[in-house]
Amino acid sequence: MLSHAPPNYACPFCRFTRGEVLLRNAPEDVVYADDALLAFISPRTWPNNAGNVLIIPRAHHENLYTMPDELLASVIVMAKRIAIAMKTAYGCDGTSLRQHNEPGGNQDVWHFHLHVFPRWEGDRLYQRTDEARDVDAEERQMYAARLRVAMANNDVGPDVPHD
Repeated sequence: MLSHAPPNYACPFCRFTRGEVLLRNAPEDVVYADDALLAFISPRTWPNNAGNVLIIPRAHHENLYTMPDELLASVIVMAKRIAIAMKTAYGCDGTSLRQHNEPGGNQDVWHFHLHVFPRWEGDRLYQRTDEARDVDAEERQMYAARLRVAMANNDVGPDVPHD
């Protein structure tokens, strides 16, 4: 498959999986981690969908086309667990998954990632793509803490220990 990453691409998701604190994410944003996956509160959100989560494989795969089937299956199972936790933690009306591939598919980070969004009736998520905002650390950590508790209490995944 053709790679769309620029030459010498310093993948921010690979850096984050190695424990680097980035400008827009920190370990406190993590809601789930194991040897294969990392799930964390997104550093960007839309007006009515705060607390959305990104799920990434620790291994670098640029997009859906290069993901091994078993790893992709584990991402979807984790999305289900996070969606259930969102229902408990946020009281949302529903959830949505979103994933982009290649520039024509609106991909902007060259590492596979799956978005899990909390949804509310009339939230207009798909009509508000130009109204995204950065989420500050305090807000991200509040959502991460709520999801970790919901995941632990709903037996949908282990709580993530923090140093």
